Amino acid sequence: MTDDARTTPDLHSDSRPDADADADDYFGERVAATYDESAANMFAPEVLDPAVDFLAERAGGGPVLEFAIGTGRVAMPLLGRGLEVHGIDLSRAMVEQLRAKPGGADVPVTLGDFATATAGRTDFALAYLVFNTINNLTTQDAQVDCFRNAAAHLAPGGRFVVEVGVPALRLLPPGQDAVPFEVSDTRWAFDRYDTATQAMSSNYVDVDPATGTATYKTFPFRYVWPSELDLMARIAGLRLSERWEGWTKEPFTGESQGHVSVWEKPA
Repeated sequence: MTDDARTTPDLHSDSRPDADADADDYFGERVAATYDESAANMFAPEVLDPAVDFLAERAGGGPVLEFAIGTGRVAMPLLGRGLEVHGIDLSRAMVEQLRAKPGGADVPVTLGDFATATAGRTDFALAYLVFNTINNLTTQDAQVDCFRNAAAHLAPGGRFVVEVGVPALRLLPPGQDAVPFEVSDTRWAFDRYDTATQAMSSNYVDVDPATGTATYKTFPFRYVWPSELDLMARIAGLRLSERWEGWTKEPFTGESQGHVSVWEKPA
């Protein structure tokens, strides 16, 4: 999980690991209790409102399903728009934080891996997976399963939206496998890439200024290219209908650091 303030999507995530990892190691009670505070920049109106506007427009008033719903950062504003919101999440502690919020207890949530767990319905107008969470699935098979799961939940004409970064491999000179993304007096943070397997990790060294002691954390991901996502969608019976650089619909180009993509289930 990262709390960096960049509004362009990078490869870090505010979501849950896949079922091969222990959810309590990443988003257990200790993390969940302070999650909204630690990710406060992602709740800022200039970050969140465009995402909610984009998703609400594509839902068209129909029911929506969020994969990795967490504490409801996106789900609760959509609920406030009058939409029927459902969720799937692996972390019981994160969902408990959602249910403690006003109206959060009214959001049906299935506890499980969003790549395979089902919400018990197949009539959703929209399914979505935001803030790089597709990368939390650390195998290609699991990412393909995620697309298949989304397609199975959608009604004909329904849409699947994914927000994810473009791998920053252009920043890697020969012989280097790490890209720093935050350097300060109290934090050193960097991504490591394995270009042979598309495995990556986000790594953090945090220094307590009072004591000088440091803690280290690492989180595994699998980076994925836009074209690879399009093929996963085709395998699942979906077709690309939109791709933008961000929620405010800037054109996606070869210089884009991330993208918001929409795939549609044929009617």
